[in-house]
Amino acid sequence: MGNSEVGHLNLGAGRVVMQDLPRIDTAVADGSLAANPAVQDLIGKLKASGGTLHLMGLLSTGGVHSHQNHGLALARIFGEAGIKVAIHAWTDGRDTGPTTSPGFLREFEPKLPATAHIATVCGRYFAMDRDNRWERVKQAWDAIVLAEGTKAASAAAAIEAAHAAGKTDEFIPAAVIGDYAGMRDGDALLCFNFRADRVRQILAALLDPAFKGFERARRPKLVAAAGMTQYSTALDAFLATLFPPQSMKDILGEVVSRAGKTQLRMAETEKYPHVTYFFNGGEETPFPGEDRVMVPSPKVATYDLQPEMSAPELAEKAVQAINSGKYDLIILNFANADMVGHTGSLAAAIKACEAVDAGLARIVEAIRAQGGALLFTADHGNAELMKDPMTGGPHTAHTTNPVPVVLVGGAAGATLHDGRLADIAPTLLALMGLPQPEAMTGRSLIGPAGKAQD
Repeated sequence: MGNSEVGHLNLGAGRVVMQDLPRIDTAVADGSLAANPAVQDLIGKLKASGGTLHLMGLLSTGGVHSHQNHGLALARIFGEAGIKVAIHAWTDGRDTGPTTSPGFLREFEPKLPATAHIATVCGRYFAMDRDNRWERVKQAWDAIVLAEGTKAASAAAAIEAAHAAGKTDEFIPAAVIGDYAGMRDGDALLCFNFRADRVRQILAALLDPAFKGFERARRPKLVAAAGMTQYSTALDAFLATLFPPQSMKDILGEVVSRAGKTQLRMAETEKYPHVTYFFNGGEETPFPGEDRVMVPSPKVATYDLQPEMSAPELAEKAVQAINSGKYDLIILNFANADMVGHTGSLAAAIKACEAVDAGLARIVEAIRAQGGALLFTADHGNAELMKDPMTGGPHTAHTTNPVPVVLVGGAAGATLHDGRLADIAPTLLALMGLPQPEAMTGRSLIGPAGKAQD
């Protein structure tokens, strides 16, 4: 299943990048996860303190931000070491069906070791916010740290009650399960999400002494913290990493910078990490000559309420940048089709795509006036399928459909052939007249003038 993180990694790298999902799957299967230095460090420190491991992440098999099998494997590893495990389960409903969490829970909970139990349940809308909606994050934080929130006898009961109240999985209010009493001094934290962008805020609230998003009633003194992957350079100061980033050289941004060219990365808040951190191979620091523009996403509860999001403002800034003549390359992400597609509202998704069309029209006009070229594509599907073909209900998840690629400008008579996301960076280099480095194994999608390639 495609997702924005992996999509942007491959777009920027110009090669097929091994995803974190199969990388971690392999470590689970061959047993090397248990021997991971960060895991062993947590075990040693928790044995010394007698504390509990707080294991948190998205409980689903969506495979976009996490996989529950990774959480289960970790719970078993710590259980075998005799360590108590409190699981903070975040429900999905976005990369999976809207009300599929009971099935995931039935698959997960019976396999837990006796030392592990689900301590809190919370929809990803709250725990995994990435738009600085701190009132949402606080609801998850209150449950995890203070054991404050709706009370439920079991995780299944919490989910059932939320569904009965009309809440889908994404929006399940934070619930405290059984006699869970919160985080304590001497405990430790481990997040099993492997995608970075939607855990940065909750982890900053849990770990950063200088956090200012909301007032924290207390801050337990944890003996250690770790994350499945590197989430940000800022968070590196507070937690270890089980699977460090794979070093990638000669990615698009680096090649453009080394050639002395200028580049601009543009997006609204929801997709800003993707055109920067992910597009640059998991590196936060801009390359020389790389500027960045972030337009704030609208402050609405869900984006079907404002499907145009910040596309008009983003398009305006893009036109200004094009007309300035300052940049050789502009990378821009319109978030609408993905973010509104996740709401399941067909009417809103149509308006979202219309907003992108309107923005693109302005950008194309500016590009043509400057004699430039534009390459338009997507890193995964979503809004093209808004009705679940099996249930007839709303479809809120990504799709595996091929995505379009359109070239405006370029050499007269130039054509495009089919390819993959890894071919986009070589195509952009070809349009810019820059040589493709050997490390980029993708190939340009541009065929000879007047002749399409197979």
